[in-house]
Amino acid sequence: MMNAIATVSLSGTLEDKLRAAAAAGFGGVEIFDTDFLASAMTTAEVKALLDELGLACVLYQPFRDLEGMPEPYRARAFTRIAQKFGVMRELGCDRILLCSNCSPHALPDRDRIVADLRELGDLADAHRITVGYEALAWGRHVNDHRVAWEIVDAVDHPRIGILLDSFHSLSRGIPSVSIRAIRPEKLVFVQLADAPLLDMGHLYWSRHFRCLPGQGGMDLTDYVAEILRLGYDGPLSLEIFNDRFRANSAAMVARDGVRSLDALRDGARRAIGEAPAMPARAQIERIAFVEVAVAPDDRDPITAMLQSAGFACAGRHRSKAVEHWRCGSADMVLNYEEGGFAAAYRTTHGTAICAMGLVVADGAATMARADALGVARHVSDIRTMPALRGVAGTLVYVLDVEAARTIWIDEFDAVDDRVAAAPDIGVTAFDHLAATVPNDEFLSWQLYWRALFDVHGAGAQDVIDPNGLVQSQAIQNASGSFRITLNSTDARDALSARFLSQSFGAGFQHVAMRVRDMDVAAQALADHGLARLPVPQNYHDDAVDRFGLDPAAVAAMRDHDMLLDEEGPGARFRQIYSRAFAKTFFFEYVERTGGYDGYGAPNAPIRLAAQNRFRVEAVMD
Repeated sequence: MMNAIATVSLSGTLEDKLRAAAAAGFGGVEIFDTDFLASAMTTAEVKALLDELGLACVLYQPFRDLEGMPEPYRARAFTRIAQKFGVMRELGCDRILLCSNCSPHALPDRDRIVADLRELGDLADAHRITVGYEALAWGRHVNDHRVAWEIVDAVDHPRIGILLDSFHSLSRGIPSVSIRAIRPEKLVFVQLADAPLLDMGHLYWSRHFRCLPGQGGMDLTDYVAEILRLGYDGPLSLEIFNDRFRANSAAMVARDGVRSLDALRDGARRAIGEAPAMPARAQIERIAFVEVAVAPDDRDPITAMLQSAGFACAGRHRSKAVEHWRCGSADMVLNYEEGGFAAAYRTTHGTAICAMGLVVADGAATMARADALGVARHVSDIRTMPALRGVAGTLVYVLDVEAARTIWIDEFDAVDDRVAAAPDIGVTAFDHLAATVPNDEFLSWQLYWRALFDVHGAGAQDVIDPNGLVQSQAIQNASGSFRITLNSTDARDALSARFLSQSFGAGFQHVAMRVRDMDVAAQALADHGLARLPVPQNYHDDAVDRFGLDPAAVAAMRDHDMLLDEEGPGARFRQIYSRAFAKTFFFEYVERTGGYDGYGAPNAPIRLAAQNRFRVEAVMD
């Protein structure tokens, strides 16, 4: 079953698009009519390039406004599609997409529509071309693939079949099980696109917000599973209209496109009990550690910050300039090596988070799936801890459960720098990590996590920064033991944008740790001397009535610069933030009670405004 992509999904000229598709490993392309019309290449030159690249033109698309048209529009449409058939013959293409009519002139007469398609079938047969009739979600009289199938079935012509597009079906909430009514031989082509679940007109939604499978909120796995049940073995093809993709690197979108189709096909095959071609999505147990590449001049400052954050040195590597620091159940690695990956990373980014370790149920299977999806490996010198390339060149180390149990014993000599009287913060786990990425990589990194690991996208948020809007997408596993957030913005003066410029690229900016009892943790952090992010009095004044707080609770919040959110009765989230280290990363401490599952999104503008005030003060100084 071939992977294909519509040229409209990629940026650049037609030649650029074809080369990007071939380089990414696609076997076929849909040539978008406008791309062909705008190209300076002749039909023969396009065909020669396709042959050179080893690409097949599997569909020509779209043709619009043919069926049910009055004269003279009907005659013009038939003349024009005959011309397209001639172009297709030269391209070696034998399938064309016919959209359901959107013209205000289109007539609702079902018999007339059937007759027109039957006549079109005769014309197509003379050119040995098959027509795929597609129900546009905004079609004037046909906007449901079930209706399109009724028409195709009534036409009953060997050259007229149905073309399914996941966006048009799923955006209208059409049950995927309805695909079973289609006669298998009549399903001539399948186009796929995901999209965020939005409440807007179907046309605008389709033209601006489609994305790759695994980047949105639609259930494409069930949709493709029903298609496979029919026995369809033709191309699975991407047709994506997205403002980001139009401005992005065609190579990146094409690469992600292949990954998205391979992961989707794997999930659909599993859903119908077929033998999978790769291991299942990896089960993440937890975040094992966070690694920081430390510049020589930052050794003392970062040690002081970690101590104020409740960490103590627990071990030193036996052969490397690497230290293990621990705060409760949270482990951090400080890498001072003068060579190797961490040194190269800090040369570009300065002192920054360069890697994380993930504990997974099956490390070998995780790496095998990564290989199948084209996720780049990094050569690790630790046999039990292979590594994958992640956001901005950071590493994701993959640890089996057994390797995670022994890593600190196997690699480090234990030390105890903890002052006996130092209060315990009560950290039980890493709650989440937050990465900031460029706008053009925002969807790409969502796909990375969702294709490789058994995680899902939680609710997306638009976060108000004093200097612009930030998009935030949480990704987590079912149990909540693994959580990350991805943040992006076009606002060049927003905190996320400043992080990208100051750190010379994307990366993890924010480490959140979960505590058993925030009251205990807050006092312990104060005793350690943590430099907290101040929270304005106005916020706490409002919180009194908003959350129905008693005086003691409000006093504690004021004393410790604490923030609070609530999802329902008893479901609360308390937060404390540290100041940032060298403008590269900061800590957050969180307490979840009563099943709270969010990230304190209503408090993000308060945090961002506070961080922005420090920036302004630094400029004034």
